[in-house]
Amino acid sequence: MLAAYAVSQSSSDPLSGLVIGQRPDPVAAPGWSVVKLRAAGLNHHDVWSLQGVGLAADRLPMILGCDGAGVDEAGNEVIIHAVVPSDGWVGDETLDPARTLLSELYDGTLAEYVAVPSRNLVPKPAGLSFEEAACLSTAWLTAYKMLFVSAGVTPGATVLVQGAGGGVSTALTQLGAAAGYRVWTTSRDEAKRARALDIGADQVFASGERLPERVDAVLETVGAATWSHSINSLKPGGTVVISGATSGDAPAKAELTKIFFKQLRVVGSTMGNRAELERLANFVVSKGIKPVIDSTFALADARAGFEKMAAGDVFGKILFTLFTL
Repeated sequence: MLAAYAVSQSSSDPLSGLVIGQRPDPVAAPGWSVVKLRAAGLNHHDVWSLQGVGLAADRLPMILGCDGAGVDEAGNEVIIHAVVPSDGWVGDETLDPARTLLSELYDGTLAEYVAVPSRNLVPKPAGLSFEEAACLSTAWLTAYKMLFVSAGVTPGATVLVQGAGGGVSTALTQLGAAAGYRVWTTSRDEAKRARALDIGADQVFASGERLPERVDAVLETVGAATWSHSINSLKPGGTVVISGATSGDAPAKAELTKIFFKQLRVVGSTMGNRAELERLANFVVSKGIKPVIDSTFALADARAGFEKMAAGDVFGKILFTLFTL
């Protein structure tokens, strides 16, 4: 089968280890299913894997990809949940210390077929296209949990999304607007700020710009570059939810004095569980949300999508299409 996979890793030239070529078809172990992919999504996680982050070198070659939607052996249209718990784990899989994502221990979704635990299959609502469904498993699920589970705020609250353009930030903006939050968004890029307004942001600001008032929650994926601005932007008792640190995880100032004096909450949030993915898919359909898709490529042309991701030239999700109906 055709797949996009990693054969080597390099921190300085990650795409040197990317191959678009043939891999053996997957075989389902007991309790697993094989899904014929219709669409698959690209994430920063895939570029980081090629850099040697989160993917052990002794597991190469590894098919990349966490997001996907397709058809299982019984003909059911499904969305793939990417979080795989360890054997015997009971409860929320995102709390399992030994959990993995597809493409870390098991081959991922950037392929014509993928094998996954059968419990990781979520029914695809009829109102979602395969391309829309393939947006949801990672970035959108992360955003859903950040906003509706981890932030602790209710519709009508003002939330600040640091960094417009990426998969998580566009999802946060679209989900928050649909749910009745007042969403403010920052970006260094004027064009991305304008697009954030188009998809539902109430106001947009340059990175680091002083806000007209403090916010109830900050949704943080940038990390070191925006950390002090995030803390300074919160109301007393407010919450910063962090799910990533694309600019690094060591800010110049930890802001500990402000955190305890203003009684701020700092909440870590990672992905989401299967039930949350199912609720997310239903919410997207019920609200008529159309996930922002930056660009779509055939899997055979996946390198072009990786190049866009590595260059940071993205607003929304990059998708790969596979079998057509």
